[in-house]
Amino acid sequence: MKKLRWGVIGAGGIADRRTIPGMMLAENAELVAVMDISEELSESIRQKYGAKRAYTSEEELLKDPEVDVVYIATPIVVHAKQAKLAADYGKHILIEKPLAMTSEEGEEVLRYCAEKGVQIAAGFMMRFGAHVMNMKEAIAQQKIGTVVSGYSQFTLWLPYEPGNWRQCKAKAGGGCMMDMAVHVIDLMEYITGMRVTKVGSFNENVAFSDHPEYDVEDTSTIMMRMENGAQFVVQTNFNIPDEAAKWRLEFFGTKGRLLGDTMIGQVDGGTLNAVFIEKNVAYNATQDHDDDAGVQLEGEFGNMYTREIESFSDSILNGKPLKVPASDAVHVQRIMELAYESTEQMKLFEV
Repeated sequence: MKKLRWGVIGAGGIADRRTIPGMMLAENAELVAVMDISEELSESIRQKYGAKRAYTSEEELLKDPEVDVVYIATPIVVHAKQAKLAADYGKHILIEKPLAMTSEEGEEVLRYCAEKGVQIAAGFMMRFGAHVMNMKEAIAQQKIGTVVSGYSQFTLWLPYEPGNWRQCKAKAGGGCMMDMAVHVIDLMEYITGMRVTKVGSFNENVAFSDHPEYDVEDTSTIMMRMENGAQFVVQTNFNIPDEAAKWRLEFFGTKGRLLGDTMIGQVDGGTLNAVFIEKNVAYNATQDHDDDAGVQLEGEFGNMYTREIESFSDSILNGKPLKVPASDAVHVQRIMELAYESTEQMKLFEV
């Protein structure tokens, strides 16, 4: 099988924890080069995964003639610059979300890549989760009827840490909403096939406000109106200990429900409980919930990062449409920008 040759810009962090291990399992991908500003880390990652070369600058890696495409997993503040540089060298791009510091900057990157003739996709790997695919199929088949309500809670424990770029608005663009809600907003639109039409939010620093350097929100609640009038809520936090966290993704409709427990995140797993009602439903004055146990749906679990890499590689090698075009990430970022503005002005905005 022909393999796409990859370079990784920003080889530490999520690249080392998840994406490169997933890449190593992909049948149509080969890791050629890695880059990190730390020479020691770059060489360590090279040895760990058997890459041919290690670099300390993105331009060195992009000059490598054996690199066909790049995966960019650096702080958001340098995403746009690095994506444009990759386009200059004719490298196709898979980039972590958000695409840039603002949606306007993201649109500029999209135009630039189009002009240079390179493909660019966003790192929404959760789309490749088994239960995400189960949810999408069930809703497409109208198994829960008309979707009327959606809810998600997605959290992590991120206390103050000197120098952590995710806690600095100038480097990250935002806090838990920018880092985590971006995934859930995308999933809610992807799974239901509906776009957000109105958005409002509350964003606060509740637990870590005693550190002035921690200038992003650690608590966020987004309220969204969908195309059919359904109402969705997304809650994200940087201040709930992992031991207490409950990651949820839920949809309710006129003929049933889908309750996902720990099915979002970096590992493909969790449970999906479903109620599919095939009888005609009448008003129940007793409200006894006799039949609400539901059934557990099975999932063909795997490595979401491997699926992501294989999908992108297949698109490039065989000229297929991207399954996660970067334009989707820019769209979600626009929603989040309006949500932040809603917090400041205490009003809802049309998307």
